[in-house]
Amino acid sequence: MTENKDLRIRSKVISEGANRAPNRAMLRAVGFQDEDFKKPMIGIASTWSEVTPCNMHIDRLAVAAKEGAKQNGGAPLIFNTITVSDGISMGHEGMTFSLPSRETIADSIEIVTGAERFDGLVAVGGCDKNTPACLMAIGRMNLPAVYVYGGTILPGKLDGKDVDIVSAFEAVGSYHDGRITEEELHKVECSACPGPGACGGMYTANTMAAAAEAMGMTLPGSSSTAAVSARKAEECKEAGQQVLELLKQGIYPRDIMTKEAFENAITVVMALGGSTNAFLHLIAIAHSVEVELTYDDFERIRQRVPHLADLKPSGKYVMEDLNQIGGVQGVMKQLLTAGLLHGDCLTVTGRSLAETLADSAPLAADQTIIRPMDNPLKPQGPLIVLRGNLAPEGAIAKMSGIKKQRFTGPARVYDSETEATEAIMRDEIQAGDVLVIRYCGPQGGPGMPEMLSVTALIVGKGLGGDVALITDGRFSGGSHGFVVGHAAPEAQAGGPIALLRSGDLVTIDSGTQEISFDVSEAELAVRRAGWTAPPLKVKSGVLAKYARLVSSASRGAVTDLF
Repeated sequence: MTENKDLRIRSKVISEGANRAPNRAMLRAVGFQDEDFKKPMIGIASTWSEVTPCNMHIDRLAVAAKEGAKQNGGAPLIFNTITVSDGISMGHEGMTFSLPSRETIADSIEIVTGAERFDGLVAVGGCDKNTPACLMAIGRMNLPAVYVYGGTILPGKLDGKDVDIVSAFEAVGSYHDGRITEEELHKVECSACPGPGACGGMYTANTMAAAAEAMGMTLPGSSSTAAVSARKAEECKEAGQQVLELLKQGIYPRDIMTKEAFENAITVVMALGGSTNAFLHLIAIAHSVEVELTYDDFERIRQRVPHLADLKPSGKYVMEDLNQIGGVQGVMKQLLTAGLLHGDCLTVTGRSLAETLADSAPLAADQTIIRPMDNPLKPQGPLIVLRGNLAPEGAIAKMSGIKKQRFTGPARVYDSETEATEAIMRDEIQAGDVLVIRYCGPQGGPGMPEMLSVTALIVGKGLGGDVALITDGRFSGGSHGFVVGHAAPEAQAGGPIALLRSGDLVTIDSGTQEISFDVSEAELAVRRAGWTAPPLKVKSGVLAKYARLVSSASRGAVTDLF
């Protein structure tokens, strides 16, 4: 590539010609000078917000990214998008807005980048929906881009032990069960979140950050580095510099986010025991770059990838612990050596994944966080696709930390999370029951709310593993226990879960990958004939629009089907 190559692949429509003098006048007001109009315009998409610790520091990171882009010959401009806090919106009506925020974030980045005619993009995200949303926007626009993960929170400390946000949710269950006092609950509350960064375990934010790194869309080490570390700001500066290099080399996101890159992401998610939300988000990102990705791909990869990471919620450690012993780069190096990654995939470094991993250190020799390949926690990945007459399109179970493979019990059916929560509090749910929460899917929720409060209550009451939970909603990456989500088709769309009745015998079997209920086809036909879809819960506004547009969970719950 020649050094004098014009990198203004889109902004030239603004920066040249007498007819664009008014456009340039606007940019002069925000600091542009004559020389800036000869440079490529770089958008810095910041998800900064004070509404969550995950994103409270990203304003500073965006400034660092801007500095890097400017140093390497770009004309950068920072713009913001929204975010919501899953932890704060959990357990009440606010959670219905969480998954729709993914679409809004992606749409807003696409809108600003398209309107301003940016030539390249650096996106900096934090909380759960930020990473997939940024990658969806990047994939749709297909402009040279680098994603930066804002980083994980450090663990809180209480009585010499690590605590985090899931500790707080589970402490609520322990309090209601009489096992801790209100004062002890308050201590957990005050200790769980010590500062900036996304939730510390292998929950959804860290899962998707690791997936983004495995996919090659971040600089090496991005997913492991803590939010408060000096390295995170340096990474943002380097990302700003690197987007100019991608422009010079003509490397675009769809050159990086190939089918093989998604397979690498799934491999890393399985090895780390990541969040079930990875199914939704990776399928949605793949949709944005027109790569066909289905549950069958997850299952094919799961069968050959062992679960290696002893990370929360089902394990002992958090992302900062993993960072101290080599991070996700070290895990990928181990997986590459075992022949489980496509090493020839291109990354935003301009080099292959194998080349970038060659520069990284292996995992520390004396660590206990990541198991060796010949002694895994489980010989296969813990995120399992279940199918049967209860979920013909599929449902997702996370079986890490669960010893029993099969669960059969009577259904206890509720049409909302609130009703189910009240039933748990009244001790109506007993060991051996299958708790079913329906009409919580993408349409029916609307917004497919997470059930961390419910799963935490079950665990807090000492019923973890003794009560199964099925929903057409979804689970936080912090949820654990015998839980199955994403049941599709959802109840609102007439899926079989809508026909389930309390007392029906339900079977979940991770060995045979079955999810079924013991009702004859003839009886199901009678029930279906008597079923009508309830009206959507919201008639106007963003949730109504979302419910009308959104696809099935099995297709990523996207709103731009084509």
